[in-house]
Amino acid sequence: MNQKKQNFALPILVMILLFGMISFVTNLASPMGDVLKNQFGVPNWMGTLGVFANFIAYACMGIPAGNMLQKRGYKFTALAAVTVGFVGVGIQTIAGLLSGNLAFGVYLLGAFVAGFSMCMLNIVVNPMLNKLGGGGNKGNQLIQVGGSFNSLMGTAVIFLTGVFVPSIVDAKISQVFPLMFIALAIFAVAFVVIMLTKIPENEPRKVAATEKSKYGPMSFRHFVLGAVAIFIYVGVEVGIPNVLQKWLQNGGLNVATGAEAIAGTVTATYWLLMLVGRLVGAAIGSKVSAKSMLTAVSVLGIALVACAMFLNPANSVNLPVFKGTEGFGMAQVPINAALLVLCGLCTSVMWGGIFNLAVEGLGKYTEKASGIFMALVCGGGILPLLQNAIVDLSGSYLASYWVIVAGLAFLLFYALIGSKNVNKNIPTE
Repeated sequence: MNQKKQNFALPILVMILLFGMISFVTNLASPMGDVLKNQFGVPNWMGTLGVFANFIAYACMGIPAGNMLQKRGYKFTALAAVTVGFVGVGIQTIAGLLSGNLAFGVYLLGAFVAGFSMCMLNIVVNPMLNKLGGGGNKGNQLIQVGGSFNSLMGTAVIFLTGVFVPSIVDAKISQVFPLMFIALAIFAVAFVVIMLTKIPENEPRKVAATEKSKYGPMSFRHFVLGAVAIFIYVGVEVGIPNVLQKWLQNGGLNVATGAEAIAGTVTATYWLLMLVGRLVGAAIGSKVSAKSMLTAVSVLGIALVACAMFLNPANSVNLPVFKGTEGFGMAQVPINAALLVLCGLCTSVMWGGIFNLAVEGLGKYTEKASGIFMALVCGGGILPLLQNAIVDLSGSYLASYWVIVAGLAFLLFYALIGSKNVNKNIPTE
């Protein structure tokens, strides 16, 4: 048994590193939306098109990537994913050298291609960590560990964007080149590491033609509802900080200077709290069920967002922030923003919990289910786009959070009712 654990240590480490790459590239798209909005003079919803392009790629690539994983294995799919990611970030970098509408279009193309990579990496990382953990609570615990590093990288990229773009009004894509170069380097190093790492693969299995057509992941109700839950969850996770940062940058803060840096720091705190939540989730993951976790954080999330929507923004609290040229210090931030930041603790454990519940009991259908699951991650581009459209129509940033409340209500339903496997009669071996 000890030897088996030693053999799996390196694959687990590689999967956790890839989990971090997903967050680094994905989270870069959110602050880049503000850069696009100001560089090209477009409304909020158009500035969110980079996020939309990144996530809509999941809808296009989810099922093909799942099929690739099933036919070619984890290592081949991971190598293909980092190669595509290098190309995607490279295209975004080229956009910074161009001007006008061409630059805008090329950037969106790069975000779309990078989204393919993020989808493929998710397809590999989640089932692999669940498998190496032996499924159940231990599998959920390992996913939470990977999610912790994911949050760390997500926090870093949001904070660094605020450092490299001190004035959002004069922002340019080229100012974010250092982050893009870091991403390119991560992809290059990861390719070499994965190439040299022995990753355990599933044993090839011959399936009769009649068996293929009879059942599939969509035969399981709890998986179907879980796929919908992940669509909503990713939209909630991305939408909360996306609109929060825009609100703080555009009048939400009562400061004369440094609004961009403060807004970036507050938003980064959301991702930092996701790291804290995932570390706690990893620590208790083997003792507390995914269902209990998801129920608790959904209820808490609804309460926090509802309070944030209705409390008076004139009420403020002190938060430690980065003030740009003034360095680090305390700043008065609306209590609404502080409550939304606390939602990071709630969203932190939702991904692992939903994935764990959705694939539990799927057996041989897990790899294909992961592809379908990833296709629904496109919610991370659609729900924030809807939120920003509501902002443009209503003129209220906080009103857009009704989308978040509705999403969290569905996640609560899934945790309590929808996650139950009512199709245990289907053979899965």
